Amino acid sequence: MSQSHIGVSPQVNGHGEACSVREVLDRVASKWSVQIIVSTAKGPVRFTELERSIEGISRRMLTLTLRNLERDGLITRTVYPTVPPRVEYTATDMARELYESLVALTSWAERHRATIAAAREAYDAQHAPDGEACASRPFDPAHGTAGAMS
Repeated sequence: MSQSHIGVSPQVNGHGEACSVREVLDRVASKWSVQIIVSTAKGPVRFTELERSIEGISRRMLTLTLRNLERDGLITRTVYPTVPPRVEYTATDMARELYESLVALTSWAERHRATIAAAREAYDAQHAPDGEACASRPFDPAHGTAGAMS
């Protein structure tokens, strides 16, 4: 469905091309972006604080994600002329607006994670032949499920 059919006005990037809604959602819905936006919405935060608070993120991925969020206008980067330089990241008004939706989404995930885990276990048990775990069977693209071992 085109953007004009769903009543969405495209955003224009620096090259005169419109960002699709999917591109925007891909950026803000990534696991690293969500955590960074949540952290920076509470006030200025330094790179090392982000690195320590976001479990599993590499230094390079943090740097790339921060650059992309800054490019998209979701965070601001402030460099203070000290030795060594101090750099802080803060959510923009647009990101703080998004933060409210992210809080609702993460609250929903927290409330339902045990139920989802139980549903997965039940599904896997029901669809595994002879006690075989689904994860050990190769994916069958024709049926969208794990297929029988050959």
